[in-house]
Amino acid sequence: MILESVESTEMAQAGMIGAPQVIIILVIVLLLFGGKKIPELMKGLGKGMKEFKGAANGDSDDKKSDDSSNSDDSKKSEA
Repeated sequence: MILESVESTEMAQAGMIGAPQVIIILVIVLLLFGGKKIPELMKGLGKGMKEFKGAANGDSDDKKSDDSSNSDDSKKSEA
């Protein structure tokens, strides 16, 4: 009975990532890219995630840019 619960616990944890694995991954990334390149990578990743979320929600930069260009055109014609 105890053996069965230990096996099921080990199987449940097999796919999980723990703190030691995260630290190893961070060290490998630091060695591969260096300290100066990582902020640039994170900035690009953040922009990509923002664009993806916007596309998933149906928000489009095209709509925003169309609205702003139309307002700019109307301002020019008024002047």
